Order: sequence, then structure tokens, then C-alpha cells
Amino acid sequence: MLTETAVEKALEQKMNATAYKMVGKTVSVYYGEKRALFDVNLNVRENTVTALIGPSGCGKSTFLRCLNRMNDTIDNCRVTGEIKLDDADIYDPDIDVVELRARVGMVFQKPNPFPKSIYENVSYGPRIHGIARSKADLDQIVESSLHKAGLWNEVKDRLQESGTGLSGGQQQRLCIARAVAVSPEVILMDEPCSALDPIATAKVEELIHELRENFSIVIVTHSMQQAARVSQRTAMFHLGNLVEENDTDKMFTNPDDPRTQDYIMGRFG
Repeated sequence: MLTETAVEKALEQKMNATAYKMVGKTVSVYYGEKRALFDVNLNVRENTVTALIGPSGCGKSTFLRCLNRMNDTIDNCRVTGEIKLDDADIYDPDIDVVELRARVGMVFQKPNPFPKSIYENVSYGPRIHGIARSKADLDQIVESSLHKAGLWNEVKDRLQESGTGLSGGQQQRLCIARAVAVSPEVILMDEPCSALDPIATAKVEELIHELRENFSIVIVTHSMQQAARVSQRTAMFHLGNLVEENDTDKMFTNPDDPRTQDYIMGRFG
């Protein structure tokens, strides 16, 4: 029989054998006196899509916002525990939050392009972060980012037109191009398809598959079908707790917790 120390050592060895881009330990979030997350232990694997599922108000978007410190912008919000990006504590007082958000980009629920040209939407980040040394560099980054977002062929002849003039699906892919333009390592997506029609949703899902080759992705979704289609790992949240996390195939066919089974089957949520 294994001792507790031996079990901990075995778990640590298993964890070290897995390539984790971000590691979250006992993460809790408080809004004033109200506690929204309870000691969540959840890691983000390299070049993997991790889907966060669960009913509305369960804490999945709250956890997502912890990963690039977006909760810092909310009054009376306090985060405890530890979140590391490549072994660096992202809540360390010496961490540059602007640099962190360049490394951990975010795509929001509703497309939010800047009221600027398509070109300026994509070039804004590389310019303010000093990534491009010349106009030629900037041009290359814009083209490459739009290619990665599957948008180049649709907009290459209208780069000076306003990004807000695109369709909803194109705007969301423009926002993805804007996120990848600064070469992040992790991309957070908070229900990126909830405002899109089925055709635009399919294009974004296809894009997520392609982006996984170069980025670690965490996606919050209310669609069980979407989680099953795009992710390799799935984490189930309920009432601010992480219920379980496992390979997506196992989560959808043989979950360990009956709450996960009930949610996936539509019995609540």
C-alpha cells in the first residue's frame, strides 16, 4: 500500500511528465465578501484546447479571467492561491500586467474590434509593444495574423476599411487576428461563438483547431457539442467549485462525477 508521501511523489512525477503552460493551485476569487471560486486546482497544457463547462454563474469565466488578471479591473475583486505561467507567478507584484496580457491574449464573447481600419486593428498591439521594427515588419505581421485567423483572403483588398464594417463572424476572427498578432503563448476565449451564426461558428471552430498547433487555448462555452468538437481536455465547474477535469472523450462518455453526467445530459444548467 502506497503511503501518502509516495502518492504525492507519484502525482508530482506525473505532473512533471506533462507539459503545462500554466498551473493554477488553490485559486479562490472573492467579490467583496462573496466568494465566487473555491480552491480551484487546474492546469493549462501546452498546445491543447481546454474547455471550461458548467451552468451560468458557476465560476468558469471568473477562473478564465484569473489567467491574465482581467479580474484586476473589477472593484473589490480579490484573487488568492497561485497561478504560474512558465514557472513565474503571474500575481507577483513585479509582474508587468501589460506584458502578461500580451503573452496571455483574450477573445471576448462579443466581437469588439476597435473603431479603426482592419489594418490598424491588427497592427495596434505589435506597434505599442515594439514588436515591429519597420513598416515592412508591420505589414508582414498583419498579413500573417490575418492568415492565421482565416481572414486574409476575405479582407486583403480592404485593409483600410473599418473593422466594424465586417460581418459578426469576420469581426470575431479579426479579434482573434488582433490577439495572435503579438505572438501570445496562451489564448483565452470567453464564449467566442455565442453571438455568431452556425456558419461563422464552424469557421471559428476550424480556426481553433489550427491555432492549437502554436498556442495553448482555454475556451469557456455553454455548448456541449462545441466543447466535444474543439477541446482535448474539459473541466466542469459548479457553484464555484471545479467538479472534475479530464480528457474530453472521457468527460463526455464516462465522467467521474454524477453532476458532470447530469449537466452534459441537460438535466440542469
